[in-house]
Amino acid sequence: MADASGFHLTGSAPERYEQYAAPIMAPFVTALLDAVDLCPGETVLDLACGTGFVARIAAAHVGPTGHVCGTDLNEGMLKVAAAHHPRQYPDIEFAAAPADRLPYADAVFDAVLCQQGAQFFPDLDAALREAARVTRPGGRFAATVWSGRERSPYLSAQYEALAERGGQDLADSVDAAFSCTPERITAALEAAGFQDVATREVTFGVALPPLAGFAAGQLASVPWGQQLADEHGDETLAAAGRAIADRLAEYTAPDGSATVPFTATLTTAKR
Repeated sequence: MADASGFHLTGSAPERYEQYAAPIMAPFVTALLDAVDLCPGETVLDLACGTGFVARIAAAHVGPTGHVCGTDLNEGMLKVAAAHHPRQYPDIEFAAAPADRLPYADAVFDAVLCQQGAQFFPDLDAALREAARVTRPGGRFAATVWSGRERSPYLSAQYEALAERGGQDLADSVDAAFSCTPERITAALEAAGFQDVATREVTFGVALPPLAGFAAGQLASVPWGQQLADEHGDETLAAAGRAIADRLAEYTAPDGSATVPFTATLTTAKR
């Protein structure tokens, strides 16, 4: 989940992203991989791989005879991805590259996967043309992007807290995360030469640790949270975290943990 236009992390934020995004992303990573039904020995690209959530699980599916590559523009994310590389699956190669200029030959991947990255590509059409170029005939593509902000209460609460603590312009910068509609990604995939494009919403109740600590940490792991701290200080960031937790009271258990629904659009296609 990273690219140049809207999701660039600096400093220690990539390591925080690995920690705080993991529980949110986990069920969607599973759904993404289930959609392409990987087999041992296959070759897979994790496009906009972030810290490697998809790449690691894909490697477990394709096994030692398979091959997994991950690309991302953010070198800090790639360093964390390499550090969390599972030793039992050594054949994962991470490379710094923009989504619209991939360092691979034509038709080399059985599957191209993109978990929460497509909405941040500066040129979605060019990126999906590149995905088509590197996918073998008959190969599969799958991506998840967040559905509308109102479909995920946690993300809505984050938006409202940012508007309250950092101003409306900062809050509005979050809307890039919800910019890739089913119609937009379908049109781009079809124009790139993919076939059998299908989209569907997937919703999971995500179990989160006590929100009093989690919400501020998670906010610090995304670009708009970094900007809030840079412009208004760490105490404002902490206050925004408390405001997020307060807004999610109806989902919160007595111990402070919460189970909150998140909804994404899952898109699949064939080359």
